[in-house]
Amino acid sequence: MIKGKFPTERFRQLQTPFYYYDMALLQRTLDTINAEINRYGYHQHYAVKANANPRILRLIAQSGMGADCVSGGEIQAALDAGFPASNIVFAGVGKADWEINLGLDNDISCFNVESLAELEVINALAEAKNKTATVALRVNPNVDAHTHAKITTGLEENKFGINLEMLDGVIEAMQKMKNVHFSGLHFHIGSQITDLSPFRDLCIKAQDLLDDLGKKGLRVETLNFGGGFGVNYQHPNHLAIPEFENYFKVFHKLLIPREGLQIHVELGRAVVAQCGSLISKVLYVKQGSVKQFAILDAGFTELIRPAMYDAYHHIENITSDEDLEIYDVVGPICESSDIFGKDRKLNKVHRNDLIALRSAGAYGEIMASQYNCRTLPKSYFSDEI
Repeated sequence: MIKGKFPTERFRQLQTPFYYYDMALLQRTLDTINAEINRYGYHQHYAVKANANPRILRLIAQSGMGADCVSGGEIQAALDAGFPASNIVFAGVGKADWEINLGLDNDISCFNVESLAELEVINALAEAKNKTATVALRVNPNVDAHTHAKITTGLEENKFGINLEMLDGVIEAMQKMKNVHFSGLHFHIGSQITDLSPFRDLCIKAQDLLDDLGKKGLRVETLNFGGGFGVNYQHPNHLAIPEFENYFKVFHKLLIPREGLQIHVELGRAVVAQCGSLISKVLYVKQGSVKQFAILDAGFTELIRPAMYDAYHHIENITSDEDLEIYDVVGPICESSDIFGKDRKLNKVHRNDLIALRSAGAYGEIMASQYNCRTLPKSYFSDEI
C-alpha cells in the first residue's frame, strides 16, 4: 500500500487525536489555483466554512484570495487573518441582524442575498447607518449537482437561493430600495462535484439569465459561480492537487465575454481537503465473530463526515508495514454511526499504531464537537513540527 509521508517518530510524542497539515502542499495548491484564475482574469474567494484554522486562513489571505463567509464569526475570522474587508463576501440563508451590521460596519465587498425578506432587512439596516450595501442575488438555477443529497443546494426544493420564477419580483422590489446596490448574480449548486457537467449546465443557465437581465436594462457587474469542485478522496497520494485546469476551462469555454463583467468562484474543499490528515492512535484491536475492529481514539467528534454523509476517507496505518488485513475502523463514541470505514485493508494493526485518515483538511477540524465531553483536537503543521 502506498502511503503518505509523515514524521511518525515526532507524532509518537504528541497527544492523539490531532490534525496535521502539509503546508507545502497547501502552498502548491494555492499557486495552482492562482495560475488558473490569473490566466482568465477570474476572482477566487476561499470558502471559510471548509477550514477556519487561523494558520490556514493566514496563508490563504497572503496568497491574495478573498474570503467567502457564511456567518458573522467567519467574517471576523477572515478579518483577523488579514483578508481585506473589500474582498469579503457574505452568503447564507439566515443572516442575523448583528452579522449584517458587522458586514456593513466593515464595508465588506458584497452580501449574497438569498430572499426578498433578507433584502428588505439589509436595506433597512443600511439605511439606519446611512450606508449603501452592495448585494448580489443568489439564484437557485434548478441544476442537479449529482452529489450527496445532504450537500446539494441548487434544486428548487433546497432552502438556498431565489427560485427562477421569483427572480423578477425580487428585482422589481430591489429597484425601489435606496440603500442597496445591485452588483450581480450568485450561484452555488452543491459540494464535492467531480463530474463537470453540472457546471456546464450552470454556465448555460447563467448565460440565459444575463441575456434576460440585459434586455431589462439591468447591469450585471459580477457573476459568482460559488464553489463545489470536488477532490479525489480515494487516491490522495496520487491526486493531491485537483484538476483545476479542467474546472476553469469550463467557464472559459462556455461564457461569452462581456465588457465589465467579473467572474468569481468560491472554492473551499478543493483548496484545503488534501493538505489535512487526522492522526489517531489505535486503542484496541477487537476480534469479533464476523468482524475485526481497529478501535481508534478519534471518533466522529473529530471527523464527522463519514457518520453524516457516509463519506469515504482513505485510511492508512502509518506505523506498520506488515501484511494487509481487513478491519472495520471505528471510534470510541457511544453511537453506532461512529465508523470511519468498513472492510478496509490496512497493514496489520496493533495497539498504539498510528492511523492517518486522509483528505481531512476540509470539513474536519472545523466541524469537530465536544460530544461525550471530549476535548477538541489540536492542530500541527508540517513547517513547525
